Amino acid sequence: MIYCCVSLLNTEHVRLFFGVNEIAVKVPSVFKLLIKEVLNPFYIFQLFSVILWSADEYYYYAVAIVFMSVISTATSVYTIKKQYVMLHDMVAAHSVVRVSVCRANNDIEEIYSTDLVPGDVMVIPSNGTIMPCDAVLVSGTCIVNESMLTGESVPVTKTNLPNPVPEEVRDEADGAYNTEDYKRHTLFCGTHVIQTRFYTGELVKAVVVRTGFSTAKGQLVRSILYPKPTDFKLYRDAYLFLLCLVAVAGIGFIYSIVLSIMNKVPAKTIIIESLDIITITVPPALPAAMTAGIVYAQRRLKHIGIFCISPQRINICGQINLVCFDKTGTLTEDGLDLWGVQRVENGSFHLSEENAYKENLVKSQFVACMATCHSLTKIEGQLSGDPLDLKMFEATGWVSCSELEMQLLPPEPAVSQEQDMVRTFPFSSALQRMTVVARLLGEKRMDAYTKGAPEVVAGLCKKDTVPEKFAEVLEGYTKQGFRVIALAHRRLESKLTWDHIETNMEFLGMIIMQNKLKTETPGVLQDLRQANIRTVMVTGDNMLTAISVARDCGMIPPQDTVIIADAHTPHDGHAEVNISLEDVCHVDKPKAQELYHFAMNGKSFAVIAEHFPDMLQKLVLHGTVFARMAPDQKTQLIEALQGVDYFVGMCGDGANDCGALKRAHGGISLSELEASVASPFTSRTPNISCVPSLIREGRAALITSFCVFKFMALYSIIQYISVTLLYSVRTAASTINSSFGNTEKSSEFTVASDLCCLLSCCLLNPAWKELVSRRPPSGLISGPLLFSVLTQILICLAFQTVTFLWVDDHNIQNFENTSLFYISSFQYLIVAIVFSKGKPFRQPSYKNFSSYCPFLQLPLPMKPSLFYWLTASTPCWKFLLSL
Repeated sequence: MIYCCVSLLNTEHVRLFFGVNEIAVKVPSVFKLLIKEVLNPFYIFQLFSVILWSADEYYYYAVAIVFMSVISTATSVYTIKKQYVMLHDMVAAHSVVRVSVCRANNDIEEIYSTDLVPGDVMVIPSNGTIMPCDAVLVSGTCIVNESMLTGESVPVTKTNLPNPVPEEVRDEADGAYNTEDYKRHTLFCGTHVIQTRFYTGELVKAVVVRTGFSTAKGQLVRSILYPKPTDFKLYRDAYLFLLCLVAVAGIGFIYSIVLSIMNKVPAKTIIIESLDIITITVPPALPAAMTAGIVYAQRRLKHIGIFCISPQRINICGQINLVCFDKTGTLTEDGLDLWGVQRVENGSFHLSEENAYKENLVKSQFVACMATCHSLTKIEGQLSGDPLDLKMFEATGWVSCSELEMQLLPPEPAVSQEQDMVRTFPFSSALQRMTVVARLLGEKRMDAYTKGAPEVVAGLCKKDTVPEKFAEVLEGYTKQGFRVIALAHRRLESKLTWDHIETNMEFLGMIIMQNKLKTETPGVLQDLRQANIRTVMVTGDNMLTAISVARDCGMIPPQDTVIIADAHTPHDGHAEVNISLEDVCHVDKPKAQELYHFAMNGKSFAVIAEHFPDMLQKLVLHGTVFARMAPDQKTQLIEALQGVDYFVGMCGDGANDCGALKRAHGGISLSELEASVASPFTSRTPNISCVPSLIREGRAALITSFCVFKFMALYSIIQYISVTLLYSVRTAASTINSSFGNTEKSSEFTVASDLCCLLSCCLLNPAWKELVSRRPPSGLISGPLLFSVLTQILICLAFQTVTFLWVDDHNIQNFENTSLFYISSFQYLIVAIVFSKGKPFRQPSYKNFSSYCPFLQLPLPMKPSLFYWLTASTPCWKFLLSL
């Protein structure tokens, strides 16, 4: 391995090249956020409309629009500002600290962490620190909490880099350091070094390899700050539909000008009323009206403990057809539980036992292996480490009696069995095992203890010590979803090399561990499956454990086949992908349909994404388990799934899920810590039951948006028809102008209040109680939707035209405006009811007993609103009866 050290002379030049070691998150001022928000085209159009209405003395409706816009803008700016502040505080908490750097002649210099550059040799303090950069250990050992990156709150042991390989036997890859291959030796930025260990007084040192936004933490923050934009067909279609309304408004605009000039109307009136045609046809209140459904859904989500910082994502959640779940803390409880042990003696299995805490087993090699073969460490009097190791050690009843060196005491009365751990070879996912060398106190002889995957450990043992029914017993446990670990032992001779330690071992038996699911997990996954919503597990945990949990929770049905895709980094320019069956269920009857699930780890995912992008799309279409995934790989997986036209939800609870939560169409965090900063949704309920609730509310909000959009479009078209008809008969006569203007202005408050009532009563229904297999449409441009809109337009046009012509033919002076006003008011109510779609995504309107006014946020019961409309429309009924 080649190390580089930066001398004091060229440190400044290197700092100029790499920049300051800082992850800066600048919080924009309220003024900048406000300017960015109000430059939205809709707000500019609203400003134009308000000025026009004020010039025409149309004050009440103008004030209502201004009030809604101010509330909407202030809420949006506050939410965005709060997100920036939370992210800034999270990043800046430990961004600037003082660190010790080893200079020439082993001189120690204290500098600020912002001055670190790649190549600096950093001294890790014995009492721990928060890492300000990515660095690789070159001496000593560290106990590190990497929950910020992996989501696992279990401290891990980091060891120094192995000695350099002699040049004559060194491969091309041996001289190059890369983070992926040397994770066990790398301290990542933002992780917490809890404790350091050193030998013979040597300092614990690490070489800085990455700084600033190039670090693992920096890349995570960058993914939060600059996510790829999420495209949604509804919003694209909305703009297209508005362009159609603008075209219609243009026709009315020209028609109004020509007609007014022919009737010799004053220029000021022509300008105001012609422009008013545009504000009638293209409703300025449309954004606020469409937001009303989202506001209602947000309030209902808050009521069930789901908080939203990105309300526009609620609509997109209505289209979700795939949900990715983290494993630990999301699908399962934290950690594993010991289910039992099955010892082996003389090449045959004993009956399974619940625990090994028995007096007759204290001196056995089986218990000694359980007590010594682990990577636990004692921190401030408490044992800490992998939950599996911790459960296994606690089951022995032994205790650790040393902070720095693992000296182990068995329970009374076998004090003479004290063990001293001489050397630990940490667990390797490539080797699928770990080994320790321990020495019995008072004796010179040493013993080697190994634990790991049963097939691997059995292959290291003498054949006569492995039971004949080993494969059968192992298969029985794995099919039940247990995690099985095998133990082995060997007494070491005085002279023995490392290459021969893990050979000719004695098979001791198996430990059966159970990863308990959260109570709600199987039921929720079944509901999602019945709704044709695909579920995927993406975790930083072990592959086999993830597959076992996926089977246990029903994500992978028992009769389905799991296929492991394993890819290797290229050698000589060629990458290799291996496909192997993890297990095949043997059934008597053939399957009606062959179902299979791909599983792969993060390393294979990276190789396939780089060298086989076409294959990656096929794998993600059937991939169910993605294990050992780094934070950026989780984000890449979300993007890959979106690339094959999935609407993706993500549910996680750790900081390592931040990028994926931000990138997903609907990300929901089960933690109120780091993950909630990036996640659009945060649930106070620490289980996945919030996922179906979010999708149901998303579907209801999406359908509401469609209904409101259609209603507002018809609302504008109805007004457009009325005004166009009235303009066609208007002359310069002051009596008709006066009647037209007075009636219009007297109705403006009624129109504003009635619009609020209609939205509250008929268009803002609660979500349906069940998650159905159908999904709502994703866009406005569809046959059924356009047909319903056009049909209603024709019906409204027919009724208004007939009324207008009937009144005009009978020479009823000044009744055109009054008649059309009453007819149009009645049409608003009919259109609202027609477009108020209920089952299967929303509850029907008659069940909407209590709503909230989306603008004033005042209680507004439904029945009084209907009563108000019926009584307000009484003149209209009388007029129709008189016809």
